[in-house]
Amino acid sequence: MVMTSSILSSIDKQQDGKFVPNDHNVLQKHVFFFDRNQDGIVYPWETFQGFRAIGCGILLSTASAFLINIALSQKTRPGKFPSLLFPIEVKNIHRAKHGSDSGVYDSEGRFVPGKFEEILSKHARSHPNSLTGEELMGMLKANREPKDFRGWVASYTEWKILYDLCKDKNGLLHKDTIRAAYDGSLFEHMEKERTSAKKKA
Repeated sequence: MVMTSSILSSIDKQQDGKFVPNDHNVLQKHVFFFDRNQDGIVYPWETFQGFRAIGCGILLSTASAFLINIALSQKTRPGKFPSLLFPIEVKNIHRAKHGSDSGVYDSEGRFVPGKFEEILSKHARSHPNSLTGEELMGMLKANREPKDFRGWVASYTEWKILYDLCKDKNGLLHKDTIRAAYDGSLFEHMEKERTSAKKKA
């Protein structure tokens, strides 16, 4: 029964025609927020909508949609003919994992608690559960792999956007915020806050 349960949990699930991220694949959950119609495929316009939903400007959202989908599309569609719509298949997002990262996602997209704790234990100096902008830059430099320029740019961009959107008034990026970014729950929270603020306005 345990083996059967394990096998079933690894199979891509559908509920009412909607894609459901694998319970053990946190990277899928991270990306799934941008799958706005929840069909398991993220198109550039959905990436744009997702970035807008968390508070990014039009230019950044447009650039992100363009660059992210072009960079990741074919990596998540092995064996398929390239598409000019640059779709990203959520179920295969682990295939698009870049280098020079924190290692918090393993090669299958699973969350690695020890690597997550290392982010703060190694780089948080002024506050044990938060990173300053300078400490964040130090972490990115420490994670760089030789000549992995694409990985350097990807990591810098991801963390820079997260820091700019989510730092507190003292310029600190908190542990809980970073953790929530990894499983995508942060994005959902940010969208709800923006929607609520618009209604009140």
